[in-house]
Amino acid sequence: MSQPALQSLLDLLDLEQIEENIFRGQSRPAIVPRVFGGQVAAQALVAAGRTVPADRLPHSLHAYFLRIGDAGAPIVYTVERMNDGRSFTARRVVAVQHGQPIFALSASFQRYEDGLDHQAPMPAAPDPETLPTAEERLPAYGLDPAVVEKMLESRAAVDLRYVDDPPYGRYGEPREPHSQVWFRADGKLDGPVDDPLLHVVLATYVSDMTLLDSVLLAHGRGGWAVGDVVGASLDHAMWFHRPFRADEWLLYDQESPSAAAGRGLGQGRIYTRDGRLAISVIQEGVVRVPRERPRELPKEPAEPGERPKEPGEPGAPGATPR
Repeated sequence: MSQPALQSLLDLLDLEQIEENIFRGQSRPAIVPRVFGGQVAAQALVAAGRTVPADRLPHSLHAYFLRIGDAGAPIVYTVERMNDGRSFTARRVVAVQHGQPIFALSASFQRYEDGLDHQAPMPAAPDPETLPTAEERLPAYGLDPAVVEKMLESRAAVDLRYVDDPPYGRYGEPREPHSQVWFRADGKLDGPVDDPLLHVVLATYVSDMTLLDSVLLAHGRGGWAVGDVVGASLDHAMWFHRPFRADEWLLYDQESPSAAAGRGLGQGRIYTRDGRLAISVIQEGVVRVPRERPRELPKEPAEPGERPKEPGEPGAPGATPR
């Protein structure tokens, strides 16, 4: 059976049904003081899945993060049954806290069928067993011990191993905007919890952990762990192509094709160990560099023929009225 940390995550994803099409999930703090986006996405997918026939699994989801989640309050998920067709089922889920929507997800489910089959080849990567664990790697970077403790705690249910140094491991030097991690649930999913939907839900949970790393790598930024960027997920999309198990090694190959206007785009492909493309992922997030000093107020436009007022002059922005 699963390890205690994994069991705790499974409990977090096991929603309470409080009415038809309405579910309630608990929250817990993430690395930063808000609800982890992967948790909300995974719980919303659980809510949608519980209104769908068991022979249909998600083939795609599209989601928007609308507000920061309060880790100290439960989240209510309302499911709208958009369509129930012969092969496909569509659901829309809105997550609400304190009377406000914080997250919206649309998901489509499909009954299995045979069809044309091709895929992008799996990229080269070292075997996961040859890579250091998070417990072995993180202390070597000289991060604040409290930060290391939070990171280890937040990912205790997942065995996640970087192929190369993460952004915070070698920040200050821009690198290729490409990152790889191997991951799997830190424990075996067997018995009653060995549900095909749960494997999809766990992959959704993990997919939000590292996808914007490649944005940071391109600019030599270390991320929240060293405080040189401010970021948050904006939207997230996933396509589930082939069956996989979340308790077996999966390679998450990630890159960033663009960053602009305070936003960064990450795209990833998740492969099974034997080379099958299981999932495609795209996410855009806020990626801002903290300001070193307070932003100056803009000067008011001058009337025609009048020079702009300088700071301190009567009528200038921020001046004391006379």
